[in-house]
Amino acid sequence: MKKLLVLSMAIAGFMLAGSAHATHASDGNAENGKAKAAVCASCHGADGNGVAGSPLYPKLADQVPGYILSQLMAFKDGSRQDPIMAGMVAALSEKDMADLDAYYSSLPITNIGIKKEDEEQARIGEKIYRGGFKKMNISACMSCHGPSGEGIPIQFPRVSGQTAEYTEKQLHAFKEGTRKHAMMNSIAFLLTNDQIKQLSIYMQGLK
Repeated sequence: MKKLLVLSMAIAGFMLAGSAHATHASDGNAENGKAKAAVCASCHGADGNGVAGSPLYPKLADQVPGYILSQLMAFKDGSRQDPIMAGMVAALSEKDMADLDAYYSSLPITNIGIKKEDEEQARIGEKIYRGGFKKMNISACMSCHGPSGEGIPIQFPRVSGQTAEYTEKQLHAFKEGTRKHAMMNSIAFLLTNDQIKQLSIYMQGLK
């Protein structure tokens, strides 16, 4: 019961955060965002699908509307830590962030699939993503991120098509507590390193 209460409170908190920023996200202009995104291309790609050879930088294309705005604001206020992003957002206004959000959420994501040698690992990851891990009372990932990993605006981001390396890095950050998120910290803490890798590989191939 206690775990369910904590989970319910966390979800309620993210729902409130989403509604608080909804107006700002809807005010974003994709065309304006495209011009402002030029400086982002070196890490995130000209089309928001990342840069070849740099899998630790996330894809931003087709992210759920409002999520990029919320993360840029988190980088700016320091609640999410990253030395590169802290510098990038320092001069951005909330309108700039909303424009960038609108631009990237309008772009199609390119799915890179799963390597043949990783298919067995992906099948194990699929079981956790779709059915959870009952032994540790972990619910299915798709209950928040959707059956196809498309996410739920604004509180639950798209996870499908993201590089496995980036997803694995973030899950470890949640597990270690260096990235703060009440729900994800508690979930990732219970996952083994192998399970994190398996989930990351599976989500990379989700469409």
